[in-house]
Amino acid sequence: MTVTAWLSLFTVCLLGAVSPGPSLAVVLRATLGGGQAAGVRAALAHGTGVGLYGLLTVTGLAVLLTRSPALYLGLQVAGALYLLWLGGKSLAGGGGAFATQSGPRSPHNPATEGFLVAFLNPKLAVFMIALFSQFLAPDFGLAEKAVMVVTVGLTDAGWYTLVACLLSRSALLSRLRANEVLIGRVFGVILIALALTVLGNALLLQ
Repeated sequence: MTVTAWLSLFTVCLLGAVSPGPSLAVVLRATLGGGQAAGVRAALAHGTGVGLYGLLTVTGLAVLLTRSPALYLGLQVAGALYLLWLGGKSLAGGGGAFATQSGPRSPHNPATEGFLVAFLNPKLAVFMIALFSQFLAPDFGLAEKAVMVVTVGLTDAGWYTLVACLLSRSALLSRLRANEVLIGRVFGVILIALALTVLGNALLLQ
């Protein structure tokens, strides 16, 4: 892969990462609740989920997803239900959803939430196919494919890690925490709306 092609791949990955969505909401929620460390864990786990989709794409599983409507629908519904759970948790917990935890952590920790919000998004498979088809050549070996997978994963993780660090090191975090009840409810509504939209589109297209 040439440097020019890699820069093009990186640019597209970065544009995809900075687009607002449930991933940003989860990283913000983790940062508000546990500070920089929790936000970074969510960011790195999210990048791992994205990188895993990249790996699945180059090994051919993403093609299977697009050719199997039942499997694709199942992933869509699972992802939507997970977003509903996150949204309901934010609404029900209010500010508590953002409170810093002490003692034993819930199984649904920032890393788990960061990973699942990425992995339970079947649109990533379609995105990876569309993206990689522009750069993946038939003669690419393991090294070139590895570079592509690492690029998508690290770009995503790097962006959300930057977001978590900037938030936690500025006065903005204190202001956000002062309004955490309102923010929790807003995030809850956004996540539920996204989930209902995904469910609606998935079921109406069947």
